[in-house]
Amino acid sequence: MMLFAFLLGAAVVAVFIFILGRFFGFKAQRAGDYVHSPMQFDLRRHLNGPIDCEGIIYGPTGRVSSRFVGRFHASWQGNSGRMTERFEYDSGTVQEREWYLTLSEDGAIKADAADLVGSGSGRQLGSAVHLNYKIQLPDAAGGHVLSTTDWMYLGPNGVIVNRSQFRKFGLMVGELVATMRPASAA
Repeated sequence: MMLFAFLLGAAVVAVFIFILGRFFGFKAQRAGDYVHSPMQFDLRRHLNGPIDCEGIIYGPTGRVSSRFVGRFHASWQGNSGRMTERFEYDSGTVQEREWYLTLSEDGAIKADAADLVGSGSGRQLGSAVHLNYKIQLPDAAGGHVLSTTDWMYLGPNGVIVNRSQFRKFGLMVGELVATMRPASAA
């Protein structure tokens, strides 16, 4: 009887945590939540040309595990975009990625990169852009495949704030917070 009560209690707590995360947390956001913003995030306009980026990666305990700076370059031909990224981490590691983005007239986004497993998908609507994709980490980082939820929010001065969560087996294993803005003239 005591074991049953314990298991029932554990199940109730697990369901409660799931409901909190699903309906009240970061993953509960929808692109439609930002549709009425006076600012309109257009990938073709706001992710175009040279872009500077700074960010922090948090590990599963919520502590900072890495810092980085990045330089991107994005270009568009109609609704097809290409963005190259170069990240320099505080460890001295350099990482490069090349994204191919396709934007539909209704705001749907298809995203491809060499380290994605399959294609990513998302939407731009109002002042936000949302993407979901599976990314494979480099072998030096374990080669794990992580499910990624990526949100970018357009700020009033044109700065983009990016927040991403990385999950393995449904458990959050990392989070990224970064800013992106047009590159300053050198």
